[in-house]
Amino acid sequence: MLYHLLAPLADEVGFFRLFGYITFRAGAAAITAVLLSFIFGPLIIRWLRRKQFTESTREDGPQHHKAKERTPTMGGLIILLAVAVPTLLFADLTNRYVLMTLAVTLGLGLLGFLDDYLKNVKGRPLGLVARYKLIGQAFLGLGVGCILYFWPLDPAHSTILTVPFFKSVQIDLGWGYIPFVALVIIAASNAVNLTDGLDGLAIGSTLFAGLAYVIFVYVAGHAVFANYLEVPFLSDIGELTIFVTSLVGACLGFLWYNSHPAEVFMGDTGSLALGGAIGTVAIFCKQELLLLIVGGVYVIEGMSVILQVGYFKLTKGKGPDGGGKRLFRMAPLHHHFELKGWAESKVITRFWILAAMFALISIATLKLR
Repeated sequence: MLYHLLAPLADEVGFFRLFGYITFRAGAAAITAVLLSFIFGPLIIRWLRRKQFTESTREDGPQHHKAKERTPTMGGLIILLAVAVPTLLFADLTNRYVLMTLAVTLGLGLLGFLDDYLKNVKGRPLGLVARYKLIGQAFLGLGVGCILYFWPLDPAHSTILTVPFFKSVQIDLGWGYIPFVALVIIAASNAVNLTDGLDGLAIGSTLFAGLAYVIFVYVAGHAVFANYLEVPFLSDIGELTIFVTSLVGACLGFLWYNSHPAEVFMGDTGSLALGGAIGTVAIFCKQELLLLIVGGVYVIEGMSVILQVGYFKLTKGKGPDGGGKRLFRMAPLHHHFELKGWAESKVITRFWILAAMFALISIATLKLR
């Protein structure tokens, strides 16, 4: 909104020329996101506590997590506010990349809020039925895929996959890009949801992933940088940088309250929205496959659950209780290390280190091609 109001006045007021620069608006959006988190975070946390929207912990989880049941949840509302407002203020709202990414983020945030509400307010331990949650995620993912296929934002690259570490290898999926987009968004949102099990773990990991995608989006939208690094140049995607820096700022602001010991949890309201946002940004800047590296922590966490369930079913009847055997003491993987005796803060910090390493490796692929 500020962009549309002030940028046209650049000839009358020289300072407003800054609003024509993506870098200025991206920085302003990040700072605004942090400030909004600091201003409205305490208000939202007090409201959640007053409404007794508190966390429900797993019965089979680490025993010290029982103390967290009094901690407010649905703090993802802080994240959604801190992402949406700066984006609306500083981004070009005629840009389809921005509008679609914001729509997916808010849509998955709403889906997560419904799940949190049923779980923590209505007392349904499983929250929203899994298949209904999956249907909602698939609906949004297929919607994005159909738009990219039938009304492409960049026709030359609409269904193309770029392959990390290879300059000239591109795969055209054709109509198959539609379900692929849905798969990326579903997988990303659920993977972040699985990672959200310790104070600050998911938000810190997303902070590093977001920083990596700030670079990828800005490079893809800059003709000189894209040509030099031989990545697809997408003429309008630079504007998406404002959304991604808003996301990074929102992560920083929420981490203030979510760091160990957490004052609030994001809940599915935040985790589904964050995963959907990262997945959608990866799709738009044509770095979908690189998400496996950027979000390496998400991949490890998600795979630990898949391996645990698969191994349990494969060894059914061979376990000590007549059921299956377990590959890890508990999944997702962060709980395995907790049960091995690692302090929660140590698990979180070490996973953050991994997230930073994955982000750096992914950025290095821009040259290692």
